[in-house]
Amino acid sequence: MSAATGSSPGTLGAESAARLRHHGLARPDSLLLTDLYQLNMMQAYLDAGMTGTAVFELFVRKLPSRRGFLVAAGLEQVVEYLESLRLTPAESAYLDASGRFSEDFLAYLRNLRFTGDVHALPEGTVFFADEPVLRVTAPLPEAQLVESRLLAMMQAQILVASKAARMVLAAPGRTLVDFGLRRANGTEAGLLAARAAYIAGFDGTATVLAEPAFGVPIRGTMAHSFIQAHADETEAFRRFARSRPDSVILLIDTYDTEAAARKVVALAPELAAEGIAVRGVRLDSGDLADHAVKVRRILDDGGLGDAIIFASGGLDEDALADFTARGVPIDGYGIGSSLVASSDAPTLDTAYKLQEFDGLARRKRSEGKATWPGRKQVFRRYDADGRMAGDLLALEDEMAEGEALIRQVMRGGERIAPFEGIVAARERAARDLARLPADVTALASPGLYPVTVSPRLRALADDVDRRVAAGEQG
Repeated sequence: MSAATGSSPGTLGAESAARLRHHGLARPDSLLLTDLYQLNMMQAYLDAGMTGTAVFELFVRKLPSRRGFLVAAGLEQVVEYLESLRLTPAESAYLDASGRFSEDFLAYLRNLRFTGDVHALPEGTVFFADEPVLRVTAPLPEAQLVESRLLAMMQAQILVASKAARMVLAAPGRTLVDFGLRRANGTEAGLLAARAAYIAGFDGTATVLAEPAFGVPIRGTMAHSFIQAHADETEAFRRFARSRPDSVILLIDTYDTEAAARKVVALAPELAAEGIAVRGVRLDSGDLADHAVKVRRILDDGGLGDAIIFASGGLDEDALADFTARGVPIDGYGIGSSLVASSDAPTLDTAYKLQEFDGLARRKRSEGKATWPGRKQVFRRYDADGRMAGDLLALEDEMAEGEALIRQVMRGGERIAPFEGIVAARERAARDLARLPADVTALASPGLYPVTVSPRLRALADDVDRRVAAGEQG
């Protein structure tokens, strides 16, 4: 984001950013970045005096195809957004000029701050369908307003973290690096993908801003253009190595992969005499497995047995699992499109639904979209070997066997403690992935993890249905 303009031309485009600046609206966290129906409902709530406490929960209705689990991510950005929620004078002026809303509603928005409580699964937690990832307890208009942003913010990182976790499981012991910025659906999405992938177990990212923003280690090599810009491939290798002597990984598939590997072997003694070690080579095209075997042999025979082979180019978890099973000598992977776009499952059936209002439990009964009412907790049991054995979806005040997963993170509009940090989230994800039943982690046809619903929660759902049928919802 430009400090001078307060907007990101890379995200919006220069003309769009200029239009927003003209209206004084160039804030990436603008309150106006929402759906119109949120504002419509807020005014209607206020006109009716409906400002009592509401409880909304964010959850995933069903897992995507080929997914046995999901990984929670995005909570830190949600809390930061809620803490900064406010309407600027310029935004107020824009809404006033639009003529869509009453002066009473605009006065409410001008004074709006998020005053609610937030409970959530800690980032890095493995979770399943119908389990609340986030709960917002706040005055009804506030809780309604934030729906669109919370869904967008959490869904994006959950998708990438869950995809990344599958790759981590598919390539144990291999280095995994996010190469996805250029393939992401927008630059902000690419930046947050680097964060989510790191939480799930990736070792780093090529996105430079992810290091100062989130503490994600950055890694990178070179592009084919660097090689093409030189008349001689060996000279390109030599110049890159001398310029970047501490991390020499050379891209060798611009022309003839095996021939380039031999050039690296021939150049290595010259570089070694200058104190420069060839750390590895990168493959980016063709039959990666076949090239890796041949290049490994060339490197070993040429005295570069310690040099790694790093591969990229259209890879996903299925390719990684195949290479792992076949023992292909690739030490690390750069993953782009399939990661940041979660290409096989690019969306989640995510919902943010009212579960309680004015002290009464509520639930949606729509066909195929029914919800469980009330404020809920998830209790996780483990077997004698420490593996996850099953989850219980229960009411918040129930006592049940197992670990209670949902924790409070905000009270009265303020976080209750400093964020634990990305390293703790990463460690939690590693623990949870290691404790998943083996069949649930299967790539193609994962087993179904047992999630049961407590008798009290089922009874509450029945009670809500009876009240609705009798017209007693309040």
